[in-house]
Amino acid sequence: MLLFSVLAAQAQMKEGKVVYERSMQMRMRGMSTEAAAIVPESRKDNFELMFGNNQSLWQVIPGEEGNNSTFSGERMIIRIAGNTDIIYTNFGTNKRVDQRDIMDREYLVEDSLRKLEWKTSDETKSILGYTARKAVAQRVAPQMRMTMENGQMKREETMDTSVIVAWFTSDIPVPAGPPEFGGQLPGLILELNVNNGRQVYKALEITPKVKVADIKEPKGGKRITSQEFIKEREKLMEEMRKNNPGGNRIRINN
Repeated sequence: MLLFSVLAAQAQMKEGKVVYERSMQMRMRGMSTEAAAIVPESRKDNFELMFGNNQSLWQVIPGEEGNNSTFSGERMIIRIAGNTDIIYTNFGTNKRVDQRDIMDREYLVEDSLRKLEWKTSDETKSILGYTARKAVAQRVAPQMRMTMENGQMKREETMDTSVIVAWFTSDIPVPAGPPEFGGQLPGLILELNVNNGRQVYKALEITPKVKVADIKEPKGGKRITSQEFIKEREKLMEEMRKNNPGGNRIRINN
C-alpha cells in the first residue's frame, strides 16, 4: 500500500495545459441606452492556461478571438479589456507580469500575487474526471462606473464587492487558474464563478502535453508597475476624451 501511494503521488500531473471557456455578462449597471443597443447581453471566449516548472501562462487561444471584441456605435466605442492580454505567473517568486495594451501602446505590468482569504468546505463534485473541492472568498476592489448625462459620459470610482466561488482539485497540485486567482489555492482551479454568474470560467479539457519552454515572461512593451499602469491608462483616456469630445470610449473589464 505504501508503494502504491508513492507511485500515485509521482503520477500526479505537475505540468500541462487547460482550455477554459469564459462566459461574461456584458451589460453593466448604469449603462446608457445607446451603449446597451450595441452591446450583447453576454459572450463567450476560450482561453488556454499552460503550467509547469512552478509557472503558468494565460492567453486567449490563437485564432479564436472574435472580431467583436470592439463594439462601435454612432458616437461610442466599447472595447472588452483583457482579451489580448498575456499573463505570466511565477508561483515560486510570487511574481506576475501582464502584457497589456491601451490604444495600440504595449505595456509589461509587473506586480506581486495578491491573495484572498478563502474558506474551503467539504463539498465536492467531479469535473472532467477529477474530484474538485469548493472554496469561497470575497474581493473588494475599486471599480469604474460609467453613466451618461446630457450626452456626456461620466466616470465615477466606487468600491465593488465580489463573491468568488472556486472549485479546485488537489489531484493536480498546481496553484494555477484563471487570472487574478493563480497562486491562491492548493490545486488547479477547474471552475470559477464571480458574483453569481457575472463571469464564469469552466475547464473544457486538460492535457499533460505542454512545451514548458513556452511558459516564460512576455516580451515587448514599456515595463511599469500596476499603479503606474492605472495612472497611464487614465492619462491616455483623458487625452482621448479631449481629442474626441463628441465621442465616448468605454472599456468593459474582465
